[in-house]
Amino acid sequence: MSELTLLLIRLAFLAVLWFFVIAAVGVIRTDLFGSRATAQAPARKPAKPARQPTKPKKGEPRQLIVTGGPLQGTIIDLTETPITIGRANDATLVLSDDYASSRHARLFPQDGQWIVEDLGSTNGTYLDRSKVTRPTPVHLGVPIRIGKTVIELRK
Repeated sequence: MSELTLLLIRLAFLAVLWFFVIAAVGVIRTDLFGSRATAQAPARKPAKPARQPTKPKKGEPRQLIVTGGPLQGTIIDLTETPITIGRANDATLVLSDDYASSRHARLFPQDGQWIVEDLGSTNGTYLDRSKVTRPTPVHLGVPIRIGKTVIELRK
């Protein structure tokens, strides 16, 4: 091989190596600090009139209970507001788990049922034993696993 070919191969290898390092640092930064806010503010929807909190119907879940992990026994009453789960301090359920992302998952009410959605976490969110890949309805008593933490919806 000529010296020019070897030099080009070395430079290409060096470029790929630097690309990998920069990508790894970006992933670590996103996991620690969350994703960047967009430069342009999103358009705001007109304010809706305040609604009275509705009582859950018979058979609907009323509480989110942590059944496994370091926060076992923690209870969150369910309202109309979404529940965020992760390591970020502004999450509704803050996990101190190495396997949880800063913004790991979200539970929200939709059409009379609760939906779990993985927010692009590194290690995934599991409903029963299935990995959540899209927003999925959650039934009473079905475990949701995020790292070492297990939560359930209960009456």
